[in-house]
Amino acid sequence: MSKIVIHLIFIVSALTCIIPLLLVVSISFTAEKSLMVDGYNFWPKVFDISAYRYVFSGAGSIANAYAVTIFVTVVGTLLHLLVTSMLSYSLTRPEVTYRNALTLFVYLPVLFNGGLVPSYILITRYLHLKNTIWVLIVVFLVSAINVLIMKNFFKSIPSSLFESARIDGSGEIRTFFSIALPLSKPSLATIGLFTAISYWNDWTTTALYIEKPKLYTLQYLLQSLMNNIGYLQANEAASKSMESAIGMLPSEGARMATCVLAIGPIILLYPFLQKYFEKGLTIGAVKE
Repeated sequence: MSKIVIHLIFIVSALTCIIPLLLVVSISFTAEKSLMVDGYNFWPKVFDISAYRYVFSGAGSIANAYAVTIFVTVVGTLLHLLVTSMLSYSLTRPEVTYRNALTLFVYLPVLFNGGLVPSYILITRYLHLKNTIWVLIVVFLVSAINVLIMKNFFKSIPSSLFESARIDGSGEIRTFFSIALPLSKPSLATIGLFTAISYWNDWTTTALYIEKPKLYTLQYLLQSLMNNIGYLQANEAASKSMESAIGMLPSEGARMATCVLAIGPIILLYPFLQKYFEKGLTIGAVKE
């Protein structure tokens, strides 16, 4: 009986996540007039793709934004995992001098933050990363929280494995890549998933540091489309010009279409990382 209750709870929890997503997809394919008259439905009463036609009105920009976002997400996540794991591993090795002081130095940003102005000055004036694709990667390259999580995971690995590797003549770099990293797949998968989501959903970095349209990310471009819809709704002359070109302005449908385009690719990561994600969530759990 208890298993049935637990299964029902999980089924209800899953439905609360899936049903809103299905509703968003349905709204994105519904005509704007039908939304105004009939409201929201789980199946479009009047099927229409005007929302996607509006979003893809600058198809070249969307394709370029997808390419930029995919590059930033993939490269940024890999570099984040590499830097985080290397720093965490070094902080667990007893032969590293002042490792406790370095750990405190890593932990301080969790409590104190310099703010936007110092970060902006550092990135633009000293690092000269403004209007480069690398600024989209550097801002999330290191996370103090992830470093501490990985540090605790590496500490749970028996030190005898590393000592045996040294006896066999393995250097630190080989020991790290051949022993430490393969054993930390659950932790890497969990941190990598959340890091990839952060890179994929980031648009504020583009708003702050990017002025070249060819470097716009998908989220920033979709945010700009939403702002354009707001402008068209406020400007009657511009709204009539747009309606004469594509019909009634699909304001609500376009909002939902941008949601579908934004979340679609990142959802595909979950099936591949699910088995590691489950293990990563149990890091630090009591084992019998």
